[in-house]
Amino acid sequence: MIVVSDSTPLITLMKAEQLEILRGLFGDVLIPDAVFREVTTNEKFKDEADLIRNCAFIKVVSVGDVERVNMLQRATGLDRGESEAIVYADENNADILLIDEEAGRKVAQNMNLPISGSIGVLVKAVQIGLISVDEGLQAIVKIRKANRHVSDRLLHFAENAMQATRK
Repeated sequence: MIVVSDSTPLITLMKAEQLEILRGLFGDVLIPDAVFREVTTNEKFKDEADLIRNCAFIKVVSVGDVERVNMLQRATGLDRGESEAIVYADENNADILLIDEEAGRKVAQNMNLPISGSIGVLVKAVQIGLISVDEGLQAIVKIRKANRHVSDRLLHFAENAMQATRK
């Protein structure tokens, strides 16, 4: 399975203390060079940088067509990490692209790339029993406390979906 991630799902799952669920769901997760740089050089994410550098299942990859990345950035206004993740996922027929930002999701959807976000990953982990409902709900609390840019509507949906697995 080929799974490519942008930086935001990684950061959100780290803030929720649930990065390991990526390995449980997908095995290896590929991140393009620009995503690696975004996560490891941003002063706001020092703790996350060390976690990513030392994470055995996160593999840094290089995009083949750099000019295509440049064109995507110019045409859409997406940042370098999002653009590299989208292009790499497309070049390699990824099974899933993990991406949270709305603009990037729209571009990926227009390219018919299969996508999921960090909240979808958490819900899936609960649904298949990788983590308990309580662990999933606690992750939602941590995401809220970390002030991640996730809508209340989406977090409420996730809570309901997780609670539904109890029945």
